Amino acid sequence: MRAIWKGHIQFSLVTIPVRIYNAIDTGQSISFNLLSKDGHNPVSYEKKDKVTGQPLRNEDIVKGYQYEPGQYVIIEQEDLDKVRLKSTRVIELDGFVKAEEVHPTLFESPYFLGPDGEVAAKTYGLLAAVMKDSGKVGVGKVVLRDRETPVLITPHEKGILLYRLRYPHEVRSINEVPQLLEVKADKEQMKLAKTLVDSMSTKFAKIEMKDHYYDALKAIIDSKIEGKEIVVVEHEEPKVVDIMTALKASIEQAKKKPMEKAKGAAKEAKKAKEVKLKRKAS
Repeated sequence: MRAIWKGHIQFSLVTIPVRIYNAIDTGQSISFNLLSKDGHNPVSYEKKDKVTGQPLRNEDIVKGYQYEPGQYVIIEQEDLDKVRLKSTRVIELDGFVKAEEVHPTLFESPYFLGPDGEVAAKTYGLLAAVMKDSGKVGVGKVVLRDRETPVLITPHEKGILLYRLRYPHEVRSINEVPQLLEVKADKEQMKLAKTLVDSMSTKFAKIEMKDHYYDALKAIIDSKIEGKEIVVVEHEEPKVVDIMTALKASIEQAKKKPMEKAKGAAKEAKKAKEVKLKRKAS
């Protein structure tokens, strides 16, 4: 299995070198190319000005954000450079939460997360074990394609799964769905419905999860092939600290935070009091 990403997981002062692998086998899907009806030649995608119909080169195209119908503000590359985020090679965990707190609608793509090297394997194994034992999952972020993406890591069999997440504001409310009613079923209806559900209860592993459309389409493609109907056409890496040293330092750091917060609050209160006295004096 080939890694598609290489970097580090960071939480507090702990750093683990990791690699990401595709969990989905994209080879289990069928895609088609567009061909001309006469000649079976590949069809190219040509960028055109929708108003003038003129073909455009890449250098003739700019990015625009539509803030009103037909009104755009142009965004240059230098504007995008101003919001470039830090290293794209660090998965920064912000905290550990109960798995049930993360709503299913937030889950997007799954990936396998593996250790990068023998030294990292021990720390990686410890992280997987402590999440499994505590029932917690790690939530954080990583920069992908110049965008900060929320992620979740969770123990899975002998390793760790990483999910790309959606931001909560991207998910619509189910209350927007029309004709949602609060159904008050009577006892007899509920009893019958429960009997039906109980009679159909089984294990997920026993339910056939098979793409019959894929099999049928693949059979057609294979038969056409057999019948000769074929048309030939750099980032700075963070320092990896010994796990015990990092854990102890992280715990010490966590102890200091409440004290630092209290000192900061006291300082702000003193500053506010001084401003108030100055105003009275004037």
